[in-house]
Amino acid sequence: MESEELALVVGLGNPGPGYEGNRHNVGFLVLDELADRIGGGRFKSHKSGADVLSGRLSGRPVVLAKPRSFMNLSGGPVAGLCRFYKAPPTSLVVIHDELDVPFDAVRLKLGGGDNGHNGLRSITQSLGTRDYYRVRVGIGRPPGRMDPADFVLRDFSSTERKELAFVLDKAADAATALLSNGLEAAQNSFH
Repeated sequence: MESEELALVVGLGNPGPGYEGNRHNVGFLVLDELADRIGGGRFKSHKSGADVLSGRLSGRPVVLAKPRSFMNLSGGPVAGLCRFYKAPPTSLVVIHDELDVPFDAVRLKLGGGDNGHNGLRSITQSLGTRDYYRVRVGIGRPPGRMDPADFVLRDFSSTERKELAFVLDKAADAATALLSNGLEAAQNSFH
């Protein structure tokens, strides 16, 4: 990522108050932390179908975005944002929940599959490429035989909520490191 190139940082989640505390909405929660870091402000409705906030992070211009669509339809708003801002997929950072990463861990990568994540699948289909950055925020595996689809739509447990602020801070740090230092250096710091 070029240091003066606009970075489009998208947090994934589901809209509406009924989903706010869900594991699936961790991308939105990390974006709220990043919004504080760029000086606050309010997300504003954008014609792409996302709420956006512009600013600077790690010395570079960024647009933080929360698609207003449901998770499995995130691709339309994300592709619309990329077109509007003339941002290539390699300037896109998607922050999302990840079942295969332990709760409180954060992993970074460029490209790859969607690992069954419908939001990523939608983005990949809409962009026509898998080559965008991901900040994978661990939510752990569901207990017992619980359906993963039910697990991601549940709120964090009371034990997890005690640690959640630290996890969100770590994920925001990882996204910031990715923007300022590049993928390999950020991976070395957070993996």
